[in-house]
Amino acid sequence: MLAYAIIVTVLTGYFLGNHNGAVCISRLLNDDVRSHGSGNAGLTNFIRNYGTSKALLVIAIDGGKAILACLVGRLILGSLGFSLEGTVLGGISVMLGHDFPALLGFRGGKGILSGFFIALMIDWRIGLLILAVFALVYLCTRYVSLASVLAAAVFCVSFVIFYHNNLFAMTGGVFMGLLTIFMHRGNISRLLKGQERKTNLFGKGNSK
Repeated sequence: MLAYAIIVTVLTGYFLGNHNGAVCISRLLNDDVRSHGSGNAGLTNFIRNYGTSKALLVIAIDGGKAILACLVGRLILGSLGFSLEGTVLGGISVMLGHDFPALLGFRGGKGILSGFFIALMIDWRIGLLILAVFALVYLCTRYVSLASVLAAAVFCVSFVIFYHNNLFAMTGGVFMGLLTIFMHRGNISRLLKGQERKTNLFGKGNSK
């Protein structure tokens, strides 16, 4: 029974993760966000190319799938006494589906938006912490990538602090945070070289 519950949670989460908000909305516009800018299927690249007017739809899709995947894991595994573990497993699965979507040729996003909603579903304290770090760093630098990487680092540390007594939850949280940092490896390289672009999240295009 436990094995079945795990399989259902993983497959459901991964399938939901394949439904990328930026790709879905850009396709409604008869386009593909991945053919523009950085080629990434994420909110930042979407805003750079389509502006903020439709960004809420992207957020709704990526946030909704993360919430739903966590709820499915919590419901299925929670019935077996593993509510927290089910929520974390659902989060891991949907993030993997978002980052490496088989239905989209494994060309997905980088997981920061989905990660925020996953964090909220697991522990609202971690969600608020990473949101605060992201907002502070972005407002001070206008580098979305730097804000994302530092928020992901806080994601890792927070799970170690809050869930050191639950090996699966702690390991799962650290894994998701490190995966997000790994997905930003190109951005990190450009930041170190001084070549990263700043972004205006409140309008179309790049900041000067």
